[in-house]
Amino acid sequence: MTDHFRRALAGALLYAAALCAAAPAAAEDVILHAFNWRYADVAASADEIARRGYRAVLVSPPLRSEGAPWYQRYQPQDYRMLHNPLGDRADLEAAITALRARGVALHADVVLNHMANEGAQRNDLDYPGARVLAQYRAEGAQQARRLLFGEVSGNLFTAADFHPARCIVDYNDPQQVRNGRLCGGPGDPGLPDLAATPRVIEAQRAYLAALRGLGVAGFRVDAAKHMDFAHIEAVFTPVIRDGANVYGEIITGGGQGNGEYGLYLAPYLAGTDHSAYDFPLFHAIRSAFAFGARLDGLADPAARGQALPAARAITFTVTHDIPNNGIFRDLILDPVDETLAYAYVMGRAGGMPLVYSDNNESNDGDRWNGAWRRADLTAMIGFRNAMRGEDMQVLSAGHCHLLFRRGQRGIVGVNKCAEPVAATFALAGSGLSGSQRFREVLAGGSLVLGSGTQAVKLPPRAARIWQRIK
Repeated sequence: MTDHFRRALAGALLYAAALCAAAPAAAEDVILHAFNWRYADVAASADEIARRGYRAVLVSPPLRSEGAPWYQRYQPQDYRMLHNPLGDRADLEAAITALRARGVALHADVVLNHMANEGAQRNDLDYPGARVLAQYRAEGAQQARRLLFGEVSGNLFTAADFHPARCIVDYNDPQQVRNGRLCGGPGDPGLPDLAATPRVIEAQRAYLAALRGLGVAGFRVDAAKHMDFAHIEAVFTPVIRDGANVYGEIITGGGQGNGEYGLYLAPYLAGTDHSAYDFPLFHAIRSAFAFGARLDGLADPAARGQALPAARAITFTVTHDIPNNGIFRDLILDPVDETLAYAYVMGRAGGMPLVYSDNNESNDGDRWNGAWRRADLTAMIGFRNAMRGEDMQVLSAGHCHLLFRRGQRGIVGVNKCAEPVAATFALAGSGLSGSQRFREVLAGGSLVLGSGTQAVKLPPRAARIWQRIK
């Protein structure tokens, strides 16, 4: 390994240790997934992001990539340079600075599994390749805004840094999934799959250390199921990991009992101390909201192995893959169910909820375009922030509804059915006290607890969230 990698790594780590960055998002904080946002737009929105209660922002992969479509951000050409249609290193620094000044952390999506599919352009596996290196030479004056680490006179990787060119055929074979290429179909050579060579590991360490040095406080590990966990652990050194939120994207069809969970997510949780996308809970939500299913299945999904441990869960109602990749679109919830699911995810204890907001990349109109500004989500986030650290107890649950409290300061009710529900519970043993007064944060109104048996009205196909009035 060349000396410039070692110098870059050491320098970036020292800078990261000395930098007074925003504290990493804590358990139960809400993350805004600013999917495919320009970094300049993140910076310009920093005031409103903080005002609406978000405590972290996840941005699309900060590296060298080309091409307008969103999926090109997930096809790295070079880790050493931050330059893509969303901005450059200086733009990302400005976003970090603007967010940090308002107490909001920035998380970066990182692609460590593969490099860009450029098989249609060339036959070699030199990255970034002769064409891009020629551009670097022509753009010398602009490199100061773009360079993350090292120097770019030569290639970062060669053919020796990749697994053999074989497409994944059997997704139930972990060896294929971790060592094969993600391919788009017949004739597609796929995404060149990086091997855990010393050169790859040291370059990826230098990349992550450079991002930490800029002030990045968390990492989403894209396609984590496609990497050997020893590779992931080797890259996320204790120094890089220190104080950072790290969470893997491992798509499964459920929790305990699901084949993908047993093959990929359970070993990931056992082999690392990282958090992960809570696909078990997501599928429990989908199941509970299905026609004819019972909502009380969400009373305690973790007890059935259908939710991740609270301290390691990134919870969600939709991820960027679900609307934007055709193979996942059948996972899209009904719009009303998605809102009710948000009330559940935001209201419950544990996990770090993710709010997905795009620029209509999926061509679904305004379904998620600007969703981060929705008034109902803002109210839910405000409630969640106010309930930090409060325990959770289910008060009433049935086929159509779920009602639970957060400490003595909050009550959340969800009714998935088309008829109103009068949810009742005994005040004795509920953890609540008579005569407490609550305001409803979504639709307005109030609730005053009485004595004996308490009845709470839940309108059809609606959620209600009450916060105690001091």
